[in-house]
Amino acid sequence: WGECLKVIPKDDENILVFDTICNATSQRQSDAALLSKEVDVMIVVGGKNSSNTIKLYNVCSENCPSYHIENADELYSLNLKNAEKIGITAGASTPAYIIKEVQNTMAEILEDDINFEEALEQSFKKVHTGERVKGYIAAVNNSEAIVDIGTKHTGYVPLSELTDDQTKKPSDIVSVGEEVDLIVTKINDQEGIVTLSKKKVDELVGFDNISKAKEEDAVLDGGVLNVVKGGILVSVDGVRVFVPASQTGLGRDKNLDELLKQKVQIKIIEVNESRRRAVGSIKAVAKAQREAAKAAFWETAEIGKVYKGEVKSLTNYGAFVDLGGIDGMVHISELSWGRIKHPSQVVKVGDILEVYIKELDKESGRISLGFKKAEDNPWVKFQNNYNVGDVVKATIVSITPFGAFAQIIEGVDGLIHISQIADKRVDNVNDVLSVGQEVDVKITEIDLDKKRISISIRALLDDAAAEETEDAE
Repeated sequence: WGECLKVIPKDDENILVFDTICNATSQRQSDAALLSKEVDVMIVVGGKNSSNTIKLYNVCSENCPSYHIENADELYSLNLKNAEKIGITAGASTPAYIIKEVQNTMAEILEDDINFEEALEQSFKKVHTGERVKGYIAAVNNSEAIVDIGTKHTGYVPLSELTDDQTKKPSDIVSVGEEVDLIVTKINDQEGIVTLSKKKVDELVGFDNISKAKEEDAVLDGGVLNVVKGGILVSVDGVRVFVPASQTGLGRDKNLDELLKQKVQIKIIEVNESRRRAVGSIKAVAKAQREAAKAAFWETAEIGKVYKGEVKSLTNYGAFVDLGGIDGMVHISELSWGRIKHPSQVVKVGDILEVYIKELDKESGRISLGFKKAEDNPWVKFQNNYNVGDVVKATIVSITPFGAFAQIIEGVDGLIHISQIADKRVDNVNDVLSVGQEVDVKITEIDLDKKRISISIRALLDDAAAEETEDAE
């Protein structure tokens, strides 16, 4: 390593040198240092030329008397009788049979102590890939959890085997001292390392919950992990559940990436026990919620009841408003007291409206809503402020063969009959009046029941002529 460092260019910014040792070796040295502080004597087993065993010996020697031996025979030359607590560690490359011989010989020398022998027996126990074990979290860093599983191995649980949630760190999942269930995924006896998975245990437990949820038609919380061909993968209790695109609740033109990393609720619609696979549906949850909202709505709905709802869509004939899981329609005639050609002249999608129920039909599920307020009724305003005989300014809004309609106030028009346009015969209304023209008129008749108002320009001309005659006399 040292020779390599000498020939590597020092000024090449593309070359990075990491002068480190492997995690297993580092952890073993750390554990040995801690143990050597708690015992009277340390036995370090391993080859005299083994660098990591020598390092272990040096670490232990700083804290207590320590012996570096290669085999069990060397134990007889050591004075262990006066030691109440004896610690033992071994280099990563020390063969298992040598450790076993040291174990047996230690038991013979100490003449007794079945508890010591059992403890060593446990520490030298073999583990197998796929085996389920219990472990205690010894340390946690940003990339993994280090676990004591009671054997000579140092256990590691990578972050990817702790959780599928990429937003979390190992410390968010486990804590030092916590006992966890794990499954062995890989063993390296030579290095004394075992790789473990918490996620696989969670999947076993989680799949039982998944199966139960399908039987009970329960709603489950999950997070969207990935977008895959034909749908998305949702993590639920450590289990990956496939949700087809058709069951996401998004329209065909929507991008499934919109759901990535989102929290969602799903129902399980299919379970394959043998393959441990499950299919879920976000759409089914939304449907169930709508049905529940509808049932709750119909239990309390009554004509005249007021709601606040969001405008969900517009048509030529009205606006559909979400009343909380169920839609009602405000007809175009109910959106404004004035004449409008399209609902978009008054409202837009997303607006929050205060509406009231006008009509209910539970069998067909139709709900007619009102939006216009009585106090905004222009006819009420007209009735409160105008009388027959009043002179007002009006704006011509339309021309007909029999006269012209003029707006007195917004929402209230009066008819100027062709005979009331002038004090002489008028054959064509367009020869005298035009749309948008403002004229002075006199209110000559009001029929509130039929919403009809007669107004006259001629009446004002007649009044003026009469006044001139009176003045002349």
